[in-house]
Amino acid sequence: MLTLLVLSACLAQEPQTSPRPTPAEPGQSGTATAPEGPARKAEPEDAWFDRELADRCSAAAERGLLWLKAQQMTTGGWTGLVGHKQGDSYHILGQSILPAGQQQQGEGHLGVTAICGMAFLAGGNLPDRGEHKNVVRLAEDFVVTHSQKTGLLSSAGTRMYSHAFGTLFLAEVYGMTANERTKVTLELAVNLIVDSQNQDGGWRYNAFDRQTDLSVTVCQLQALRASRNIGIRVPSDTIQRSMTYVEQSRVTSGRDQGLYYYKIRGAGAYDKPREYSINAAALTALASAGVHDDDLCDPVLTFLEHEYLPVQGYYRDHFYFWYGNYYAAQAFYQFGGPRLRAFYARLASDLLASQASDGRWRNRVGPGDEFSTAMACILLQMPRQYLPIFQR
Repeated sequence: MLTLLVLSACLAQEPQTSPRPTPAEPGQSGTATAPEGPARKAEPEDAWFDRELADRCSAAAERGLLWLKAQQMTTGGWTGLVGHKQGDSYHILGQSILPAGQQQQGEGHLGVTAICGMAFLAGGNLPDRGEHKNVVRLAEDFVVTHSQKTGLLSSAGTRMYSHAFGTLFLAEVYGMTANERTKVTLELAVNLIVDSQNQDGGWRYNAFDRQTDLSVTVCQLQALRASRNIGIRVPSDTIQRSMTYVEQSRVTSGRDQGLYYYKIRGAGAYDKPREYSINAAALTALASAGVHDDDLCDPVLTFLEHEYLPVQGYYRDHFYFWYGNYYAAQAFYQFGGPRLRAFYARLASDLLASQASDGRWRNRVGPGDEFSTAMACILLQMPRQYLPIFQR
């Protein structure tokens, strides 16, 4: 029960509204959202990346941001296929609006838009300052204007995955700019996540779904933690219950001991304990709650280190690669040290080698190139540490 003991200590403190942060220089932490938890041994902040490599990554990310800027619609959104991973394929929802229709209607994919917005935030751009401030402002407006009466953030048929990314994006923007309009929308979005938590303590594809899976649950949990850290009210019980679900998803014996199941209830329960993205997401959830126990972290980090090459080789332009490494990068970042340095050097090298001549990264199976390019830009700009998810 170590996880819950540490978590309870973290949640004993009331959330405090963070001051408006000043963007940090590369290799230094800003003042925005930092994970709660016990103090850890200080490390030189620039020890985990090579400066020359970081400069090359920043330049590549800027080319990617320019490509994304050219794809942004006048409404502020970006397009993408609305669906979910199904085996090795990507299932497109029948009731969703396809990218061509999104372009015609000015709709866009809300989750992709939020991730694109975060890519620009990762470069130090805010709605009121930075070279690409207008891009961020338009993205913020798009997400805010697509808030439904229930609080759901949705466009073109997107569901709870996109709602979580939209909530996370608004939390990061509000934490840096304190826009009252954004705060109101953010509070409604957070309330929906809280209210729709199911009997297992988790979430699934749709709000108020009775089923639960670890991937969607961690996505909602991260949005809640980011919101709570910048002063938005989130009941402690909601986070405790979701963390209990994460803890219960851990494999307790056998060859996969220490890894995490995708589901522990309903069809497919106690299956797929060796999913790269699921294990990365679970470890990220623990770190965001202040849990840094080697016995919990080491099996997952070792698994991610071993599985990175097969994932990179087979899924290079697949949704699985981008989503999995989005969480793996956060997991390694929170752990720090030589493992982080090795992971980042390998990931950055692969991303630099796979960038297209026009600045984008390809996503053959998944929402589309806007999604993969935004993810690549977020990952390449890790050394800047502008995003709260890459601050300690």
